[in-house]
Amino acid sequence: MQVYTPPLRDMRFVLHELHGSEQLSTLKGLEEVTPDLIDAVLEEAGKLVVEVLAPLNQSGDLEGCTYENGVVRTPKGFKEAYTAFREGGWNGIACDPKYGGQGLPASVNKLVEEMLCSGNLAFGICPGLTHGAYQALKAYASDELKERFLPKMVDGIWSGSMCLTEPQCGTDLGLVRTKAEPQADGSYKITGNKIFISAGEQDMTENIVHLVLARLPDAPKGIKGISLFLVPKFLPKEDGSVGPRNGVLCTGIEHKMGIHGSSTCQMSFDEATGWLVGEPHKGMRAMFAMMNSERLSVGTQGLGLGEAAYQAAVVYAKERLQGRALSGAKHPDKPADPIIVHPDVRRTLMTMRAYNEGCRALAGWVARALDLMERSQDPEERQQAEDFTALMTPIVKALFTDLGFAITSMGMQVYGGHGYIRDHGMEQYVRDARIAMIYEGTNGVQALDLVGRKLPAHMGRYLRSFFHPVLNYIDAKLDDENLGPLVGPLGKAFGALQLATAHIAEKGLKDPEEAGAAATEYLRLFGLVALGYMWVRMAEVAYEKRVSNPDDAAFYDAKITTARFFIEKLLPEVAALWGSIKAGKGSMMALDEAMF
Repeated sequence: MQVYTPPLRDMRFVLHELHGSEQLSTLKGLEEVTPDLIDAVLEEAGKLVVEVLAPLNQSGDLEGCTYENGVVRTPKGFKEAYTAFREGGWNGIACDPKYGGQGLPASVNKLVEEMLCSGNLAFGICPGLTHGAYQALKAYASDELKERFLPKMVDGIWSGSMCLTEPQCGTDLGLVRTKAEPQADGSYKITGNKIFISAGEQDMTENIVHLVLARLPDAPKGIKGISLFLVPKFLPKEDGSVGPRNGVLCTGIEHKMGIHGSSTCQMSFDEATGWLVGEPHKGMRAMFAMMNSERLSVGTQGLGLGEAAYQAAVVYAKERLQGRALSGAKHPDKPADPIIVHPDVRRTLMTMRAYNEGCRALAGWVARALDLMERSQDPEERQQAEDFTALMTPIVKALFTDLGFAITSMGMQVYGGHGYIRDHGMEQYVRDARIAMIYEGTNGVQALDLVGRKLPAHMGRYLRSFFHPVLNYIDAKLDDENLGPLVGPLGKAFGALQLATAHIAEKGLKDPEEAGAAATEYLRLFGLVALGYMWVRMAEVAYEKRVSNPDDAAFYDAKITTARFFIEKLLPEVAALWGSIKAGKGSMMALDEAMF
């Protein structure tokens, strides 16, 4: 049986104590956002997840979505759960009040997203995509389109989807064939086929707003000829209500290994009416506003599933009786000890915990940058936040989903034979987590984005947004009595990251194949150093707080212990990754195509 309790205390630690939530109220539009308000929002979100969404997770996976004659029906209970979600205002908590949103910070929204992903990932995909579409339209659509569509999307009565992929075109969107023909009234007729469209058709909302990549008649070849169009399932009437059916049809759904409660659709656009978003031939600029939002959200999916798997594994390890502790029976009154007495089980659980909490802290840092990027009145601060977000987006997407799959797999291992039995629900987490490593750009593509685009951008400017604060912190804390034993290994790991970065930059100029072959290892190295930095900072806060809050000393002691555990693991793995990058092991396989 799946179990989940929102980790509200850990969330408050990250948001309030680690990243200083009181600073949010200094940003434009967040003047009334207090820690008490944030806590109340998180508590209510947790109740919704536990009471409404989590109970549908396993049943939704078993039932899945069904398709018949262009109609997709979600699993039993999903539609009612979505109504409760929408009526509670959760769809618009981080949206502009101008369009009916609550205007809360991204820092809060990402924690709510995490809970949704832990409790019922398949359910959370639809509102997650709606928020991504909202962001793209808010940034690039005309005022007329914003006024017509955004209030309905913020309310949640209309949802959003992202229509990029075609049968012949996945990551390489320059191969898109969907056509857009201009009309006399300023609209366009969109014709083409799309595949792998999450929530492209479902029965939870009365309308679906598709953001579709297509080519105008005069479009240049390749990626520079792509435009973005808003194409609704139903055309809206003048009063804003749903009008006639547009030329949009779901022709089938995929039968997937996981996230069965979310439909992955094949979509046909047959002279469907749409409207241009942004400038002609500049569609990728607008679509990336949604894609980058979704990549961060997919990273959050890895974290959410990892947290759910960890909690379930802890409960099972405390209840499952098997063998005796090596030092003698811990529970002589029982026929066997619970498996948590075994060192391998405890080490596995601690690894799961260390990864989860490190990812949550890093997600909080990136979310704070999103808030600064949108709301800061200081142009330099906004630019630094934008640089940091651009740098960290591929790392969050790839690292969090890699670790999410690893964590759910560890959870299955803790369960032993019961782990791969459907009744316990752990194998569902593994299946769901594996998919997250693929969509929104496979993790290998994220690594290439990091190495090929983000590192050299603006002469390395993006890198400075991470390297400078980490280096300054290491220099300042190296001699600290408490932190020194943690900062020392972090400093060595950071040094390996610096060497690897210089090596990748040099190889990229001389041999792009070798740099590309090392990209995945480099992204993991970078991500682990970022998690190490987060853990040392969490330990610093814990050392301070345990003195001023003795009643909560056990909580802070656990943070310090976990930090030590993670840092002990950090340096050997980073050293191995740097050694592999330096040796160029990946390039040999990348160049040896003749073998195949």
